[in-house]
Formats: sequence, C-alpha cells, structure tokens
Amino acid sequence: MDSSVIIAWVLAHLNYWVVALFMAIESSFIPFPSEVVVPPAAWKAMTDPDMNIVGVVISATLGADIGALINYYLARWLGRPLVYRFARSRFGHILLIDEAGVKKAEDFFRRHGKASTFFGRLVPAVRQLISIPAGLAGMKLRPFLLYTTLGAGAWNTILAIIGWAIYRFTDLKTPEDVVTLATKYSHEIGYVLLTAAVLIVCFLVYKGWKKTPEAQEDENEAEEEENED
Repeated sequence: MDSSVIIAWVLAHLNYWVVALFMAIESSFIPFPSEVVVPPAAWKAMTDPDMNIVGVVISATLGADIGALINYYLARWLGRPLVYRFARSRFGHILLIDEAGVKKAEDFFRRHGKASTFFGRLVPAVRQLISIPAGLAGMKLRPFLLYTTLGAGAWNTILAIIGWAIYRFTDLKTPEDVVTLATKYSHEIGYVLLTAAVLIVCFLVYKGWKKTPEAQEDENEAEEEENED
C-alpha cells in the first residue's frame, strides 16, 4: 500500500487511539514519521471538543512506550547476531533499518549509557532504534521505561507545541499543511532541546562529582573513624 494512502487515512481519522497506535508503530521497527501524527492532532485539538493537547501528548507517549518495548524485547530475546542479520536483510531495508543505523544507535548507547534512552528519543535517526541497544545490553526494564517515557514525552510535547503554534500563529487550514511545516522545524527544535538537556546534565554531573581536596580528606577521615569504631 502506498504510504501516502496511510498518511491520508491517519490525518482523516485523528483521535487518541489513532495517535497511540501510530506512535507505537513509529517507535517500533516500522518506519512512520511522528510529525504526521502529533502536530496535526494537537492542531485539531484546538477546535475539537473531544480532544485536548494534554491528551494528545499522553496518548502519543503511551504509544511510543509500547513501540519501544517491542524493540526492547525483540532485541533482548533475539540477541545481537540475529538483530544485525535482520538489519542486513532485504526486509530490514524495506523497513528502513540497516546495519549502519543499528550500529549508530549502539554507539550512542555506549557513549551515554542508560540516559541515552532519554536523549536518544530527541535525535533523528536514533529515536526509533535506541531501544534495540538497550535490549541487547539487558538494561533493566524499570529505568528503561522511565527514561523512554521522559524522552518520548519531551519529544511529543515539542511536536504538540508546534501543532498548537501552527494553529495559533499561522493561517494553515489543512492537516497536510501542518505536517509540512512541522516536519520543517521539528528536527531543529529537537536538537536545541537535546543540546540544552546535555548541558544541564553535564553541569549537574560536574557539580556532583567535583570535590575539593579538603572535602575528600574529610571524607577519608570519616571513613577511617567509622572503621576504628
């Protein structure tokens, strides 16, 4: 089926269930752009009494969690050899998954650790695949879900704000126009948010780990006193 037919159907039937379903698809191994779902849904929520922007973000985030769990468990159960074999297969390429993409997600996970499941949700070309290295590494489910939910929630909030802003500050009248404009700016805004988040985390880590020699000496003395007691 032509992807344009699917997109047209989504735009014509936007509600919370459709948002959750297609965000689950977007976060799994089946490629589908989140810009086609969340911004138009937020834009529609401005005039539809049955929808609101908060509900759009929540349903989109729940859907993203479901899709992420699919990738997480498939990677955990199949293991690295089968995951990479699938990425090299023709079917994997049809789904826009290749070895380079999986390797990029794994490298991102190695560099940033568990927090990559948060930051990775904000990075194009990594967002849909970051759950795979988490599953391959055997990351515990609770922190995986926590970081994934926070990251997906942040990304969906960005997209929802774009949809709201398009309704509030432009004269665009169709969901298709919203998709075009949202796609144009979502990546740039995502990178800005990612940079800000990384800087904040680095600052907090620096403040938490930095210790003066005096403080380190006091800590060592306290430990020695405890051992003597």
